[in-house]
Amino acid sequence: MSDAPHPEGPLRRLLAGRMPVAAALAGITLVSWAYLFVLAGHMAMTMSAMGMQFTPWSPIDFALMFAMWWIMMIGMMTPGAAPLILIFDRISTGRRGRGQPFVSTAVFVAGYLAAWGLFSLLATLAQWGLESTALMLPMMHLTSPAIGGAVLVVAGLYQFTPLKHACLKHCRSPFAFVMNHWRDGSGGALRMGAGHGAYCLGCCWFLMALLFVGGVMNLLWVAIIAGWVLAEKLFPAGEWIARIGGVLMTGTGLYLMLTA
Repeated sequence: MSDAPHPEGPLRRLLAGRMPVAAALAGITLVSWAYLFVLAGHMAMTMSAMGMQFTPWSPIDFALMFAMWWIMMIGMMTPGAAPLILIFDRISTGRRGRGQPFVSTAVFVAGYLAAWGLFSLLATLAQWGLESTALMLPMMHLTSPAIGGAVLVVAGLYQFTPLKHACLKHCRSPFAFVMNHWRDGSGGALRMGAGHGAYCLGCCWFLMALLFVGGVMNLLWVAIIAGWVLAEKLFPAGEWIARIGGVLMTGTGLYLMLTA
């Protein structure tokens, strides 16, 4: 892929002039979190008025819950994907400046967010199933500390698996991903975005399952998980952060299971 930047180039030079795209990504993230903040307050008042009894979902309820999950994933995952998105934008802008075929960065972002849209659909189905079988409260957390502990243990052990390591490596290497996965055209950009989203899913999907433990609408818990994901992806010691998280999750989960 001749247009890919050399990985030894300074990141600052690579991202120079990308402020409009960076501002757009920041705006998407802030709007997503603002929506969740408003929704959390609304849902708290609704649950207070209705009590803790489960109400069967209508198709509209399912659609709104799916939208909530997808917007949450956008708010949580966009910051970690920003370096790769900015790299893609720099390459595409360079191609346009040379009169070569180029693709809007929005197409790449759409592919990335589509992958998390699929996860959001599965998470919505999981939530519906848990609530309908009385394993999850309408306040959106698991009813049993033992089950929550088991989820923590599995999530913690997953942090040490080869799949987690491989996916995290791709998420932490945006230069290498662009050089090894570049595809021309709109379809290629869409596949690239979806492919990177798939790696992020493989890296983080068990961390997202922890939302069922601490509360899907517990925004402090959501922020902690989002911060941990960001640290794994962007901090120099990201792989060690993942392992430390694995130890903490496993230990906490075992404690909950033993004391339940």
